[in-house]
Amino acid sequence: MDYSEKVLDHFANPRNIGEISDADGVGTVGNPACGDMTTVYIRVKDGRITDIKFKTFGCAAAIATASMTTELALGKTLDEALAMSRNDVADALDGLPPVKMHCSNLAADALHAAIEEYLAKS
Repeated sequence: MDYSEKVLDHFANPRNIGEISDADGVGTVGNPACGDMTTVYIRVKDGRITDIKFKTFGCAAAIATASMTTELALGKTLDEALAMSRNDVADALDGLPPVKMHCSNLAADALHAAIEEYLAKS
């Protein structure tokens, strides 16, 4: 399977990995078809994501897309982050093999779930 240099970099050197113990929002999603799971933790101040971390159990593409999602979302407003799509994540990674596009759903969906949890609590 051919991965771009960006995918390989984010897999080998994931950004923002870990968890935020007192996160403002947490979103966890899984894909039963492949067994991958992603959790995204966010901290929000003045309507912006000021800190973001993730934990992923999955393949190289799942780890890389979660890493890239956190990079793209950091500093964004909640509306900007909610507008992020799986295609935005895949494009930022210079593409994903078609069979791995579902992995980019996990990270974006987990981010959206974390934001939705934050909004529900606010």
